[in-house]
Amino acid sequence: MPAVGEANVYFGRSVDLGRVTVALGLDRGFPPDAIELALPGPAQARELVSQRHPVAMQLLGQRRSRFLDTFGPACTAEIGRCEDAIVLGLARFGARHGSWGDDFHHYHNEEHALEILGGRLERVIQCVGLDALPLGDWIALSLFSVCHDLRQRETADYAFPVGNNEAASVMETQRILDACGYSRDADRALYLKLELCIAGSTFDARPAPFNPAEVVATGGALAPKLAAELDRVCPGWRADAGIVAAQQLALIASDLDTANVAEPIPQLGESALRLCREREKLAGRDLDDQASAEPCLRFLSNGQERYFFELHRFCSEVGERTFAAAKANNAPQVRALADRLRRKFGSSGELASNGAEVLAGFEGLLAQG
Repeated sequence: MPAVGEANVYFGRSVDLGRVTVALGLDRGFPPDAIELALPGPAQARELVSQRHPVAMQLLGQRRSRFLDTFGPACTAEIGRCEDAIVLGLARFGARHGSWGDDFHHYHNEEHALEILGGRLERVIQCVGLDALPLGDWIALSLFSVCHDLRQRETADYAFPVGNNEAASVMETQRILDACGYSRDADRALYLKLELCIAGSTFDARPAPFNPAEVVATGGALAPKLAAELDRVCPGWRADAGIVAAQQLALIASDLDTANVAEPIPQLGESALRLCREREKLAGRDLDDQASAEPCLRFLSNGQERYFFELHRFCSEVGERTFAAAKANNAPQVRALADRLRRKFGSSGELASNGAEVLAGFEGLLAQG
């Protein structure tokens, strides 16, 4: 096993890739795709994002001012590099899986990136204050927001703790940092933080026993298990301050990613609808077909209860402080929505003609409050 900090160390194997990061099962390829090649650097990305989503640029400007007020003008260049990388990641995400391309994903798109970068990260800032974390952590969390879901079309491989989508997103994020002037030596801490944050956002997903066509989360986020995995593959990692800091930040990043549980019920329900539409698309089921009724019903009722009450756990003290009270307030309504949906369409969706009807029914229940 190579020494920590001198090689990329993988879950179950090691590959000498130079003194950069501790990687978690990422030696599986994931080269640049057509979107990455078409948007190689921040200049092209700024032009695209400025045209397609000027509000995102306004958000970055506002956040820059607040960072400078707290951390001082000496950080101007560092914040500028971060903005370049955020814009490049956002442009690729929107062009690959968002509304700017031809493979639209209803949930994993540029708006999901911005809801984390904007609203959720803002809630953390308001709760704990910018001075609660060093600037490097805020930069890493900002980049995590737009880069953790960059790739959504990789083949599932349950042989590794880190999902292929997350592994591919880590590899592309590292190339984004390279393209924006970061150094794998001088900025090792940032590469480490993004690698562990993105890897930790893996949600354990396996085929559900009641329907092989379904894929549901069965084990929750990987982030709280990262320490144990690092113990297994990289004994002594706790002596490396960079890895320790990255592992701790991954817990906060996971809470940001799953904080939809703390959104107001209309937003929480809307996120469930987006996920349901995306899952049906990826499963190849038409919402107008009868075959989609049962999986939609199960996901929006039993699946939401299981995610909310069993799978989701806050991983960090920061996440708990920021989001736990709002999640607790949502709990009765999540139960009630699931019960009402099952009563309306039957426990297996047998009273619905198709998935579209189930989705419309769920939307109606949300509107009723």
